[in-house]
Amino acid sequence: ELVSCVGWTTADELYSCSDDHQILKWNPVTSEATRVVKLPDEVYPLDLHWFPRGIGAKKQSQAESFVLTSSDGKFHLISKLGRVEKSVEAHCGAVLAGRWNYEGTALVTAGEDGQVKIWSKSGMLRSTLAQQGSPVYSVSWAPDSDKVLYTSGKQLIIKPLQPNAKVLQWKGHDGLILKTDWNSVNDLILSAGEDCRYKVWDSFGRVLYNSQPHEYPITSIAWALDGEFFAVGSFNTLRLCDKTGWSYALEKPNTGSIFAISWSIDGTQLAGACGNGQVIFAHVVEQHWEWKNLEITLIKRRTMKVHNVLNDAVDLLEFRDRVIKASLNYGYLVVSTSLQCYVFSTKNWNTPLIFDLKEGTVSLILQAERHFLLVDGGGLYLYSYEGRLISSPKYPGMRTDILNAKTVSLSNDTLAVKDKADEKVIYIFEALSGKPLGDGKPLTHKTEIVEIALDQKGLTSERKIAFIDKNRDLFITSVKRFGKEQKIVKIGTMVQSLAWNDTSNILCGIQDSRFTVWYYPNTVYVDKDLLPKTLYEKDASEFSKSPQIVSFVGNQVTIRRADGALAHLHISPYPALLHGHVSASRWEEGVRLCRFVKDQTLWACLAAMAVANKDMTTAEIAYAAIGEIDKVQYINSIKELPSKESRLAHMLLFSGNTQEAETLLLQSGLVYQAIQVNINLYNWERALDLAVKHRTHVDTVLAYRQKFLEDFGKKETNQRFLQYAEGVSV
Repeated sequence: ELVSCVGWTTADELYSCSDDHQILKWNPVTSEATRVVKLPDEVYPLDLHWFPRGIGAKKQSQAESFVLTSSDGKFHLISKLGRVEKSVEAHCGAVLAGRWNYEGTALVTAGEDGQVKIWSKSGMLRSTLAQQGSPVYSVSWAPDSDKVLYTSGKQLIIKPLQPNAKVLQWKGHDGLILKTDWNSVNDLILSAGEDCRYKVWDSFGRVLYNSQPHEYPITSIAWALDGEFFAVGSFNTLRLCDKTGWSYALEKPNTGSIFAISWSIDGTQLAGACGNGQVIFAHVVEQHWEWKNLEITLIKRRTMKVHNVLNDAVDLLEFRDRVIKASLNYGYLVVSTSLQCYVFSTKNWNTPLIFDLKEGTVSLILQAERHFLLVDGGGLYLYSYEGRLISSPKYPGMRTDILNAKTVSLSNDTLAVKDKADEKVIYIFEALSGKPLGDGKPLTHKTEIVEIALDQKGLTSERKIAFIDKNRDLFITSVKRFGKEQKIVKIGTMVQSLAWNDTSNILCGIQDSRFTVWYYPNTVYVDKDLLPKTLYEKDASEFSKSPQIVSFVGNQVTIRRADGALAHLHISPYPALLHGHVSASRWEEGVRLCRFVKDQTLWACLAAMAVANKDMTTAEIAYAAIGEIDKVQYINSIKELPSKESRLAHMLLFSGNTQEAETLLLQSGLVYQAIQVNINLYNWERALDLAVKHRTHVDTVLAYRQKFLEDFGKKETNQRFLQYAEGVSV
């Protein structure tokens, strides 16, 4: 009889249920199947979901029990050995779907009677979430287990558990919707329907991908746990797709319709429940990693092929267990298998460094130049390329199973993590100690953040983080915070995707329909008006809609188009050279380079870099080259100032840091200059405060104020000035 549902317990064991009332246990390695239990004749199973394996410390190595929904209106809680521990009358008519939430504290069931019910862990009814006139074919939990997505004919509905909260409903397909899935890592929703299409949505109900119509209705769809790909099942069809919707592979197995798909926990293989009574197993192979001149492919579950395109050399790397995740960058290939982690240097493929993993399933590998980060269900672990554990950062309420490359970022000295509990917060850690950076307070933004990225080069004290918020605005701020609030500055709008360069602090991103490169993002802290002059922009319509930046290595940017094709872009090599000169304080060579290239953008970058490093001579040359005469004059006047402190203070003023300039002048005892600065900026109140506090130059302040009012033909209305004017004759 047809197989209706499948579910993995561990990465090597699968249970399947069929209309012949049997529950079978499979071992895909040996291809053996054994019968666990035969159900009563009136029970036709419809959906199976294993109890989650626990979060954090209480992790079991495997699932111990599962829920099975059946056509007699009941759901059954069944142990791993096949003992039915409890059967609960749930719906009138068949119970079409049953799903545990991520914590295992609640179960949602959906029935032919159009009801969606929430049950406790032990099978007691908590609430009826929804009632409608048509059957609910599929149901999924939101990543935080606080909302439920369910189908209603052609509509998709997201309903929060708390009463009176807003319900989101939209038309998803032109036919009945048969299956949904909601991923906890990328927060995206899949739906499959009888209109023979599958679609990808975000959690606000906006469509991100709409497939071509297939020949037959799509009967199953499921996310891999890490949210990088999903699988689609239909009549004699199994398809593997990227999270953005385009298709990696299409298989045409002779299976009948595939009614359910279940991914194994490590995301390397899946199983499907087939209409002709078979269970289909599939492995994901041919993953591809590229870096500079190397191209690496996973050709079998335990074998990688390394191809060096410069000399056509080919190496085969063999592993003991199957490969789960890999990452290639900064001259190293890091591979995690089910039990070990391998670190290869790209200079020598024969002697990898191997160490054992305690938790097992690695869900993310991130590399920086000096070390790499492994993320698994238990925590974050930072290793050196010699295989030494450097640190293991922790923060309150940490859930590592939902972190991905957009929400974690690593540089040589800093690690940044965007928290799930409060989406406006970024935790920042010192890489070497694993302790929170600076005064330990996380970085907080005013709206939810969707993507973060740390720059890779330069001094630790100048480390910057760029992030995109929910409104798709791009911000940059400094990571180091000691008491004084670093400004968070907006540098772009409608940004789809971003990446920092690996060798210099150049940022690239796709804004709206333009590809933009910020050659020196730090400009915003030096001279805000210069920022537009330090940008490179190019029309990005050739990349179709919503392209993603894959990597930015050297002066080559790799972009993944919406249809899955890779496009390569080259940007000018000169800004990177300029960054190199400046970081080594070779100012004259920097100027020479700009004179050779004769490019306004480059001069603007040099001007900003010179001011940031307080090199006035270079700044003067560069500002003159881009025709900013007023700034050249100001710099000249600064150079003629008598004392070092006042020069520094005026440099700070030049960059718009009035507060710091004033503090510096007061500390050096240059009270009159501090007062004069405030007068020049029309900060009258502050100027008077300083004069009164230091008991000096009150008359000067009043004189300037009087002249100012006379120039504008106004009368004095400020009480404090009137009060002091009486006692002082000007």
